[in-house]
Amino acid sequence: MFRKPFRLFSVLCLLLMGSSVVFSQKMKKRVVIIGLDGYSVPGYQKARHPHLDTLFSKGIFSLTTRPVMPSVTMPNWTSHLTGAGPEEHGVTSNDWNLNKHSLKAIDADADGYFPSIFKLVKDQVPGIQTAFYYNWANLIKPFNQKYLDDVFFEQNDEYDSSYQRALDFIKMNQQYPQLIFLYSVHTDHAGHNHKWMSPQYIQALEDADLALGQFVQQLKQAGLFEDTYFLFITDHGGHPETGHGGLSMEEMLVPWALTGPKIKQMRSAGFYNSNKNTAVVIAKLLGIKNLPKSWTGVLPFGL
Repeated sequence: MFRKPFRLFSVLCLLLMGSSVVFSQKMKKRVVIIGLDGYSVPGYQKARHPHLDTLFSKGIFSLTTRPVMPSVTMPNWTSHLTGAGPEEHGVTSNDWNLNKHSLKAIDADADGYFPSIFKLVKDQVPGIQTAFYYNWANLIKPFNQKYLDDVFFEQNDEYDSSYQRALDFIKMNQQYPQLIFLYSVHTDHAGHNHKWMSPQYIQALEDADLALGQFVQQLKQAGLFEDTYFLFITDHGGHPETGHGGLSMEEMLVPWALTGPKIKQMRSAGFYNSNKNTAVVIAKLLGIKNLPKSWTGVLPFGL
């Protein structure tokens, strides 16, 4: 059916079409974003992550997604959740603040924030419940919290309480569509403190996998797994000697994965993708058609 060169986005175009089978409006759609900071491709290739592998074995997995530049934390997480690059959303460094920043965004809501996926779903998905769980204090600064129903900050690189709170939130709001962002910085800090690819860094990735496995198992026990879309994303990788913020492939290639109802298996490193595309994918999963004109991310599958 498809001629060479085979493009993954052509297949995904069929998988993610807005058909009644894949995106039935009768479904109460739930999207859970698993965000692990500083998760490098070499780290993924070395670490053991059976739960991550099992979760996305029937989904889409890329090892060639590109971060936006610079390859640092706040610009990239902002891009993931706003569908735009730093040159557009204006978050160019980790010290960005709403009232003090170098570059003016090209668009802003009434409170001065660049429009995020949380604003978009609140405006266009009736009844949707949103949540943001994190353990790096600056992370939430670029996002208008009035579009978030539950916000929880966990200190000292801990994340167990965040996973439990996310589970409780999903159970409590299971009758509604949901968008949950579940993030941990401990993986990045292991790279900074011990170097990327160190035994401590690899252990941090494996610890994250264990937490993911427990979370997924609890969703299954509650009957809330089968109708959930999962995304696995990160901001940047890391070089064993220089960390991140530069241009090495260790920093500039990252994992990106998607699975959920009717998403067919397609493990490939061969499709073009960027961190700023993530919000556009989430919008598609939740049936949103009207995207902000200021978003420059695209569906990486050619839709």
